[in-house]
Amino acid sequence: MMSLRLLLLFALGLVSCTTVKNTGSNAFHYSRRFVTSDIPRASRFVWKGVTGMFGPNDGSFWNADDMRGKPSVVINLGEQRVYLFKRGQLAGGSPISSGAEGYDTRPGRYHVIEKDIDHKSSIYGDYEDYRGNVIMQNINNRTDRKPPGTRFEGAKMYYFMRIYGGVGMHQGYLPGYAASHGCIRLPGHMAEKFYHQVSVGTPVEVVP
Repeated sequence: MMSLRLLLLFALGLVSCTTVKNTGSNAFHYSRRFVTSDIPRASRFVWKGVTGMFGPNDGSFWNADDMRGKPSVVINLGEQRVYLFKRGQLAGGSPISSGAEGYDTRPGRYHVIEKDIDHKSSIYGDYEDYRGNVIMQNINNRTDRKPPGTRFEGAKMYYFMRIYGGVGMHQGYLPGYAASHGCIRLPGHMAEKFYHQVSVGTPVEVVP
């Protein structure tokens, strides 16, 4: 039980970079930057371990590894779920969190146009000082003025699969409702599965 608690605390620290407050601890700062910036795969690995413990209870399912055929994806905004099909047969499904009101994910027919396993947002994230301490969190660098002596650090969007503009599927927090800036968030263990099944060119349909 103690090891589980430690793993949970460590993982939450890794995936909540935009909500970390300035503790004044250099030790915390250096360990955070080492894991989330210098070797982001460690963050993905730990979060995968945590979500893997709880994955069977989140409503996701996966049979794609035993099925053949080209994949296609359907994102159902009303259900807040995403589905993977192979040759028209349902192969996997996962809960999602799509765009909140004002940032609505746009229905339509798309394709995966880019894949980036360690993607960072170019718009949303934090302003940090040059020691890595968060000065302003959860900002939009198009509208929020950067304080002097800070730099922009984009929000982590692991297993990113872009479908249009700045919108794509990626690993993220699911509060149980549409809450993103337009992207389609998946649990970490499912984002990884979808990422390795789809390719650039895979059709994606977003339905209301």
